[in-house]
Amino acid sequence: MCVKVVCVGGGPAGLYLAILLKRQDPSHDITVHERNPEGSTYGWGVTYWRGLLDRLREHDPDSARAVEAHSVRWRDGVAHVRDLTTRHRGDEGFGIGRHRLLDLLAARARALGVRLEYESEVTRPPAGADLVVAADGVHSALRTHRADHFGTRITSGRNRYIWLGTTKVFDAFTFAFTETGHGWIWAYGYGYGGEGSTCVIECSPETFTGLGLDRADEAEGLTLLEKLFAGILDGHPLTARPGAAWLNFRTLTNRTWHDGNLVLLGDAAHTTHYSIGAGTTLALEDAMCLAGALREHAGLPEALAAYERRRRAELLSVQSAARYSAQWYENLPRYIELPPHRMFALLGQRHSPLLPYVPPQLYYGLDKAAGRLEALRRLKRWLGPRAARALHARSTDHRR
Repeated sequence: MCVKVVCVGGGPAGLYLAILLKRQDPSHDITVHERNPEGSTYGWGVTYWRGLLDRLREHDPDSARAVEAHSVRWRDGVAHVRDLTTRHRGDEGFGIGRHRLLDLLAARARALGVRLEYESEVTRPPAGADLVVAADGVHSALRTHRADHFGTRITSGRNRYIWLGTTKVFDAFTFAFTETGHGWIWAYGYGYGGEGSTCVIECSPETFTGLGLDRADEAEGLTLLEKLFAGILDGHPLTARPGAAWLNFRTLTNRTWHDGNLVLLGDAAHTTHYSIGAGTTLALEDAMCLAGALREHAGLPEALAAYERRRRAELLSVQSAARYSAQWYENLPRYIELPPHRMFALLGQRHSPLLPYVPPQLYYGLDKAAGRLEALRRLKRWLGPRAARALHARSTDHRR
């Protein structure tokens, strides 16, 4: 359907869409423009879960195999609260360096015949393209150029956070909560390869200013954070990308995602709080959905409308989970004094819309009771056919 496609933004969403469109029709003329030099990117590692890997296999087995081969995996979650530690077995998670992921997707796109133009900044929709894809992130220049049409809305979270790296390789998804004289500060850490881990650090605005992080330069800030999280870093340093800064998370939504032949993809269309670890997954799923809509619909307006309609519906539950997750951390004092295993259990339940309105101890008890009931239901479902066969066998033997 689309003859000439221009994709602005060489992140996971833009590269994967180019791969999928080329696989659908090798005759498509597809160019990806990326404003930064090849090999340069922000961030450290990204996380994803087994479900995404399964969907990648369905859409492009070659890139899925490459991504899995270069990923690390974990099954445990660990929480450190003061000097206490609790570990829980959970779903299988994966981590991969953002550099590595982009290198793999870029290589796959090139192999399929996609043109990749680095250090090529596009701020207005180019003429002559059948489809222009704005995959240029939360600060999308293409979206901003038509801001009135898209109806962009941005809301800022309360807490402050900074995205750091460390040479410490965590063997599990690690949470560390440290109490200071100015309130709590906490870290999320996860490995992305043998060379290191991502370490996101967050705190309330009162703790941020109380610790002097608003006045510290980069070296002073890292030194202070290394002392506060020495228990999980084991002597490894924290490192920051050039220009790294403390931020308030910005949740971005748009009234519509397309205008004529221009369509928004990934963070240009929507963002979800980092604490649910879904940003890269959602970007790749956007690409899958858009590619599918372009394959299934003969006209571009119909295809873009179908893409937006489907993805908006699919994102409702994720966006709700992200809002409640962010609120859980913004209300950390409500949960932090629970015994660590109970606090960690409610950390896992932070997406629940009921949790903010039920006393934490009561919610924990109700959740445990519901879990026991569900386990009993599963046992009964498992035993039912076996009990029936056993009774049938006994009655047959008796007749004999």
